[in-house]
Amino acid sequence: MNICIYAFLAGITSLLGSGVYTAAYPLHDVSSIFVRLLYEEWANYSVFYKYQPIGLVRKYFGEKIGLYFAWLGLYTQMLIPASLVGVIVFLYGCATVDDNIPSMEICHPRNNITMCPLCDRVCSYWKLSTACGTARASHLFDNPATVFFSIFMALWAAMFMEHWKRRQMRLNYEWDLTGFEDEEVSNNKTDHPRAEYEFKVMQKSLRKRQKSQDKIEKLTFQDRLPAYMTNIVMMLLMIGVTFAIVFGVILYRISTKAALHMSSSLITRNHVQLTVKTTAAIINLVVILILDEVYGAVARWLTVLEAPKTDKSFEERLIFKTFILKFVNAFAPIIYIAFFRGRLVGRPGSYLYVFDSYRMEECAHGGCLMELCIQLSITMLGKQLIQNNLFEIGIPKLKKLIRYIRSKQGAFQEEERQKKLTRYETDHFLEPFGGLTPEYMEMIHIVHICFHLPHFFSLSLMSEPLSLLQAFVISFTSDFIPRMVYQYMYSPDGSMHGFVNHTLSYFNVSHFQDGKEPMDPSHFGYPVVICRYKDYREPPWSNTPYELSKEFWAVLAVRLAFVIVFQNVVMLMNDIVDWLIPDIPKDISLQIHKEKILLVELFMKEEQGKSYIIDSSTSTDGKENCSKHNNNSKVAPPRSRRHTNSTKSF
Repeated sequence: MNICIYAFLAGITSLLGSGVYTAAYPLHDVSSIFVRLLYEEWANYSVFYKYQPIGLVRKYFGEKIGLYFAWLGLYTQMLIPASLVGVIVFLYGCATVDDNIPSMEICHPRNNITMCPLCDRVCSYWKLSTACGTARASHLFDNPATVFFSIFMALWAAMFMEHWKRRQMRLNYEWDLTGFEDEEVSNNKTDHPRAEYEFKVMQKSLRKRQKSQDKIEKLTFQDRLPAYMTNIVMMLLMIGVTFAIVFGVILYRISTKAALHMSSSLITRNHVQLTVKTTAAIINLVVILILDEVYGAVARWLTVLEAPKTDKSFEERLIFKTFILKFVNAFAPIIYIAFFRGRLVGRPGSYLYVFDSYRMEECAHGGCLMELCIQLSITMLGKQLIQNNLFEIGIPKLKKLIRYIRSKQGAFQEEERQKKLTRYETDHFLEPFGGLTPEYMEMIHIVHICFHLPHFFSLSLMSEPLSLLQAFVISFTSDFIPRMVYQYMYSPDGSMHGFVNHTLSYFNVSHFQDGKEPMDPSHFGYPVVICRYKDYREPPWSNTPYELSKEFWAVLAVRLAFVIVFQNVVMLMNDIVDWLIPDIPKDISLQIHKEKILLVELFMKEEQGKSYIIDSSTSTDGKENCSKHNNNSKVAPPRSRRHTNSTKSF
């Protein structure tokens, strides 16, 4: 073995000495040409309006990355109609804000509705007219066009999925990748084991003192059981940390709101809601960015601990863990605002408290949809701006600089350091490629699981849960359903006049719990007897005071009905789009059909040729056998008979 190694090294040395490496050096020039073309036609801000040269990307980076950028280009193109419709919906809200009757009723100067305090003791009674700005801003995000936009986005998702299927099929055919996934699945068992897996197998063999090489050891379920238990415990722990941080932000909002209400500054007291919402959203953003990096490292550590056998299995498990942790991290605050905030409050005189001192926070009078939009905007835009600029551009450049300083180039003299490096020397200092998994995770946060991740998630699997989630947001987070119920069931003239008063319940201030009443009950210069709060409950003078009213159950029934109708409409539209747009383009389908016909014809010709050769050889052998038989029978017939008998006996 040593002799072979020495001979190999000697051969390499002789090849280098004879200039073979220098002869192959133009390969780097070819790479430089590709890089220059990609820069001129793709990686340059001045060509943003051009289509991507997917062919060049595929030739330089390979099919896997080529498919990713093809999907990214299609997604960017499909965002154009979605953004245009979104801008139109927003402009519709701006144009109709002055004609919105609920906002007009809230903002009317003669509005004299006294509202119950938003917190205990330090908060006093307030007039509904002070929520005019919040109500007008809520109309921009919560108007009749919002439902249309939700349906449009569900249709957009179906269209995007079908167009990507066609685009992927065309690229698979042009790049000769048809059947590649099936080949991957069939060859899954023959993939080469990872080095870490083989090392653990070797450790297991040494522990059992198995010196024989006949039996190949493998890791069993019992061997991986401690790693599986560690995975489960750590995943639950990380999810628990996420919910604990969300709960901490809730406590921050509650305590900060109470503290700002105690401020002596009138400006501070008038902007309590905006201050608390904005700072809480920024805190959530910072926590999400930090935990994203932590969870990515934890997911990789847990996957390494499992010791998957192949690289493919390692990638699948890593994607699954990263997806779960980062999804919970990004969407836990959003889910809380959309579905839980304002519904775990209770009512005046019987509020729900945390630690017996913190009262659960309520939504603004216009609903929680505006707060949800603020949280989404700050989180998504902040993640893209900070994460893209800092983690994806700044940190790689810093690592590149550190590697350059630590390399041999740092020891060169100044004049040699300043000389122009070739392309392959420049590429040596770039950040090593970490695979497409981080890119997939980033797109998850952008498009909410709209890309076909390897062997796991796809839009076809996630479209129904996402459309259901969207239906619940419209039904339970916005005021669309209560407005519709009032207009068609309770309005005396079929309009929205009186809607605000219809959604407010009455409370007798004498029913406050001891120590929970406002410190300044005569804030308006007169004692308040009745205050209002947003809920559907019976008045204090009814036979069942403060019980849920029939209007509450009517609205709840319509909310649930809307979810069912919306989900079925979206599913029907998806089926129609799937039926109208075939997955395989017609020209590709015809070309594949022609190729199959040619293959069948070629196969038939080969079979005919084989049968002709067999027939020819059979007839020739028959003649030769006959001649041999005749000759043998003439020369030695007894031997021939003995041979026949012995054959039969055998």
